[in-house]
Amino acid sequence: MKALHSAATATTLLPHHQRRRRRHLRSASFPPIRAIACQSTASAPQRETDPKKRVVVTGMGMVSVFGNDVDRYYESLLEGKSGIGPIDRFDASKFPTRFAGQIRGFSSEGYIDGKNDRRLDDYLRYCIVGGKKALESAGIGIGTAELEKIDKVRAGVIVGAGMGGLTMFSDSVQNLVDKGHRKISPFFIPYSITNMGSALLAMDIGFMGANYSISTACATSNYCFFAAANHIRRGETDIMLAGGTEAAIVPIGLGGFVACRALSQRNDDPQTASRPWDKGRDGFVMGEGAGVLVLESLEHAMKRDAPIIAEFLGGAVNCDAYHMTDPRVDGLGVSICIERSLKDAGVASEEVNYINAHATSTIAGDLAELKAIKQVFKNPKEIKINATKSLIGHCLGASGGLEAIATIKAITTGWLHPSINQFDPEPAVEFDTVANKKQQHEVNVAISNSFGFGGHNSVVVFAPFKP
Repeated sequence: MKALHSAATATTLLPHHQRRRRRHLRSASFPPIRAIACQSTASAPQRETDPKKRVVVTGMGMVSVFGNDVDRYYESLLEGKSGIGPIDRFDASKFPTRFAGQIRGFSSEGYIDGKNDRRLDDYLRYCIVGGKKALESAGIGIGTAELEKIDKVRAGVIVGAGMGGLTMFSDSVQNLVDKGHRKISPFFIPYSITNMGSALLAMDIGFMGANYSISTACATSNYCFFAAANHIRRGETDIMLAGGTEAAIVPIGLGGFVACRALSQRNDDPQTASRPWDKGRDGFVMGEGAGVLVLESLEHAMKRDAPIIAEFLGGAVNCDAYHMTDPRVDGLGVSICIERSLKDAGVASEEVNYINAHATSTIAGDLAELKAIKQVFKNPKEIKINATKSLIGHCLGASGGLEAIATIKAITTGWLHPSINQFDPEPAVEFDTVANKKQQHEVNVAISNSFGFGGHNSVVVFAPFKP
């Protein structure tokens, strides 16, 4: 992100020969690698046909600024409603950014017992509620006979977080400074680390299979989906809960991104602050929540007569190997990631007609993503592209989870939500961005992009389920 000048100064701490290499990388065009990437996708696409290896989506659960119900969430997106407003969780009056996609009125009643609920960091509460609601959607809610029939040894959980338990971490550090080490919560370590969401969710439902978290900043959720699907494809598990969770709208979280110069400062009109691809964009808007999918093999889903919502065709992950916060100027990392995701999915680029973009509303990031997309898809006019973050903000590690749900709902409803706040589009935007008003659209194949600090790229591919 071009706005992150302060983060970029970290390169001055590198040895001289590494700084010279960095300058060379920024100006290079990388034709040899590009040629290799193109060669790797030259073979004819072939979708998976083995029901043991086909991965389907059978449940969706979430916590969002529009509530915890998937249908209500998507209806709000289709209406073009902004979930952005002033921060009132703490006194933000001294910050240059004083708004976010803050969740209000969240309740975990019926999903977390009261004693634990009072102790948990919000990122854990969001994870547990989102995960259990996904199970309900899949017809295997807590306490049901259907859940008891699941082979728990072959069922796993991979829910990641970009930041982890920031509230618990921040409060414990403050207690250490103000009152000494004896006032540090005994839950400080377990409730701060990013793997505890997956762990606590598994403890509640008894899933004993693969269980870990992945933390790749804002690419986290897609990394988790891809990893979970691969456990199924390899025959190691039958069913996986996967996604991302985040609760970073706390003073240290807001202050950290302010220090990076990453956030919009449109305090006079926060609902129009997240404006991807618009000339007036001035940074991203923080959001929070959780998005979790139930993924399972087609064979397993059919045996239990599960409600099959869509198919997960494939995905890919890679790294820009370029800069801590800025995207590669040549778009190479992202374009290779998209190409590899299509190859993994067994689809040709011509089959894709919808993209849920990363589109954070940053100066450099939005155009860098478009540049990379154009390297893969030669006819932009054939593809609809929209930005969920324009409505709910950037939910960091949870963003890919919430955007995957939006992508799947686009597939199942035939309606694309608008990208709001499209006032003065950049000339480089040649796609139909579904500007300001929802559009009816039959999705053939969809991709959802998520990219994170550190150059982490991730792309996942969904399509309507066809037996």
